[in-house]
Amino acid sequence: MANKTQPHDLNPRDFLATVEPVKRREDGLVLLDLFQRVTGFPPIMWGPSIIGYGRYYYRYKSGREGDFLATGFSPRKANLSIYIMPGYQEYAEILGRLGKHKLGKSCLYVNKLADIDLEVLAELIHAGLQDLDRIWPVQPA
Repeated sequence: MANKTQPHDLNPRDFLATVEPVKRREDGLVLLDLFQRVTGFPPIMWGPSIIGYGRYYYRYKSGREGDFLATGFSPRKANLSIYIMPGYQEYAEILGRLGKHKLGKSCLYVNKLADIDLEVLAELIHAGLQDLDRIWPVQPA
């Protein structure tokens, strides 16, 4: 069974132009450039609201397999959701320096970029991408 969230051709900047409120849109544009700088990959839309960078192929012991974004973000109404696929279990030291955030399994939730240190976020994105590449090779989308 493949992942339901698939890449498509919508331009990420066009998507971000529709994001409300304006401050969330502005934060999304900052993340758009930050992720591209850190990953070296161009942004690609995955599903209706996720901007992803790079991709990897996975195959679990259960038989589930597919392609998915290596890292990325979504400017959701409630918060900015930042995806680092290996999860955040091994990143306590970096997270301790990040600023105000909440954690999910493979997702970091930030209310606004003003709450965090963007250089620490860049370090976290880079570390997550390296860790993912050790498990499943990451390639351009």
